[in-house]
Amino acid sequence: MASERPVSPNGWRRLRQFWAAVFSTLLGVVIVLAILGPPPPAEVAGPAPEAAQAPAPEPTPIAEPAAETPARPSLATPAQPSLDEALLEAGPHGPVPRIGIDGRTPMRVYSRAGEQRADTRPRVSIIIGGMGLNAVVSEQAITQLPTAVTIAVNPYAPQLRPLIDMARGRGMELLVALPLEPNGHPANDAGDRALLTSLTPAANEDRLLWNLSRFQGYVGAVGAIGSLRGERFAALSDPFLTLQDHLRRRGLLYIDPRPGARSPERAWGRSVDVVVDEPATRREIDLKLTILERLARERGAALGLVGDATPVVLDRISAWHQGLEARGVILTPVSSNIRRPESPP
Repeated sequence: MASERPVSPNGWRRLRQFWAAVFSTLLGVVIVLAILGPPPPAEVAGPAPEAAQAPAPEPTPIAEPAAETPARPSLATPAQPSLDEALLEAGPHGPVPRIGIDGRTPMRVYSRAGEQRADTRPRVSIIIGGMGLNAVVSEQAITQLPTAVTIAVNPYAPQLRPLIDMARGRGMELLVALPLEPNGHPANDAGDRALLTSLTPAANEDRLLWNLSRFQGYVGAVGAIGSLRGERFAALSDPFLTLQDHLRRRGLLYIDPRPGARSPERAWGRSVDVVVDEPATRREIDLKLTILERLARERGAALGLVGDATPVVLDRISAWHQGLEARGVILTPVSSNIRRPESPP
């Protein structure tokens, strides 16, 4: 076995020098760290200070649709006043008009004539009949025609309330259309609530009250349903005069739909001068409107009747009215165009 080789003195000296250098290096590092101190703490990421943040944008408001500004009504045709309970009384079929205890009458309270009564220019009034049976045409008539026309509402029409509210909202004057026995009855049928020459006075009064109770806020009645104009009923003086008495005592006017007939003897009102839609062609309607205008100039006033509202008659009336005042004639509600009774009892 070989003997171990002894370490030379030079080897020990180099080993001591090595460890002395290592110790000196470590000591130097410790001294430097002591001088610099501990490292700063690491920054924690967070929200920026408020001053440094950009302001949040304001939410954009949702624009509300602009409120529709209603058309300003004419001074002569403001919106209808509210229904006056003092001018109503209970009837067998519902409320019916009456004269108030203070003497006020429906034909005055609900009149839309206003300042037009004092206007000295020739005047034309037009009654638009047949309203209510055709909802589309009825709405078209109320929204498109001048507010000075008078609306005659068919009592047989269903769902009258929206139609009445629309017409009153525009300031239009209203009539109730009365079914009276026409020539050619019963082939020409005026309906199961028509006033007939064969009925007793009590039965006719009951039918009249049914017709008058269908809606409220009207100035009177016109004795026509479409093209049926009550000729046979009006030919008998007793039932016809009794009808006028009933209307007068309730403060209502009466329009006789027969051209050329005498004005009512017992009721405020008058007869029509021209039936505008017989026949209901464009040419004939234009001709009848021209005749109405001429009659107004000759007599100071004229009254026309449209038996049934149709798109063509509404179109021709609108076109005719556009230049009417420039020609020196005004369109007025029917209440500005009536006469006092000729021979009240």
